[in-house]
Amino acid sequence: MKFRQLGANESPPIELLLLADPSRKLVEEYIDRGQSFVAEENGVVHGVYVLLPTRPETIELVNIAVSEKEQGRGIGKKLVNHAIAHAREQGFKTIEIGTANSSISQLALYQKCGFRITGIDRDFFLRHYSEEIYENGIQAIDMIRLSQDLD
Repeated sequence: MKFRQLGANESPPIELLLLADPSRKLVEEYIDRGQSFVAEENGVVHGVYVLLPTRPETIELVNIAVSEKEQGRGIGKKLVNHAIAHAREQGFKTIEIGTANSSISQLALYQKCGFRITGIDRDFFLRHYSEEIYENGIQAIDMIRLSQDLD
């Protein structure tokens, strides 16, 4: 599996990004401001993530997605760890991530990768998404915020 940052003239795999965030508008906004990376094998993109600087010395992993047919192979964990390493190499002191209260496996993954819960953005998905989102039979209502110190 090879990881690389997309060049300025390359378009991120939007359909893949929409697996993690169903709002095309929000996805397009942050890919314009962030750095997109892909995980590929034999020229086929299996995963993607976007990093977005938010504050001095802080960067956020705003989207991470693995193609549905490739899920369960550990690619998500490799993407998260690559994002952490890249943020550290770039001199950031903190990396943040947020996920829905309904994203049970993502919450577990992020904690296994060293993130700790730092807060809850109550009603985030009710305020920012016009359609209801359900995962694991649970409505996505609150954003669980996590972070990791990179020092």
